[in-house]
Amino acid sequence: MGKGKGKKHNSGSAGQNRKKSEEFLLQNGQKPAIQVTQSGLQYEIIKKVQGALPISTNTVKVHQRAMLLGGKILDDTYKDATPIEYKVDEAIQGLKEGLQLMTVGSRYKFYLSPELGWGKKGSGGRIGPYAVTIFDVALLEIID
Repeated sequence: MGKGKGKKHNSGSAGQNRKKSEEFLLQNGQKPAIQVTQSGLQYEIIKKVQGALPISTNTVKVHQRAMLLGGKILDDTYKDATPIEYKVDEAIQGLKEGLQLMTVGSRYKFYLSPELGWGKKGSGGRIGPYAVTIFDVALLEIID
């Protein structure tokens, strides 16, 4: 009986996350500053400048703050003052799409639905199932 309750609780938690995520994205997508792509990626332009756009095969140098809806910080290179580099096509789906919208020197805030992030499985104990993840990204440089 205890095992059955545990399973019910876990699926309930996933169900609650899914509902919370859907409600947030619905409300957030209606805000005037939020733009929504065809895939459902929501983003807000914090700073936009003229510059080069990266493509999926580029390596980029960025500052980023990743967080969950409740404000829990997952990663913050702004705080550490140490930008990171990675290939655009190695990023999660939502970031892969979002980075290619940005010009060097721009800063955007991306709201990733579970489908564009870690989906129904989440990521270990840090990101729950069906979680919305929020990324504040400054594109500093296209390396190649």
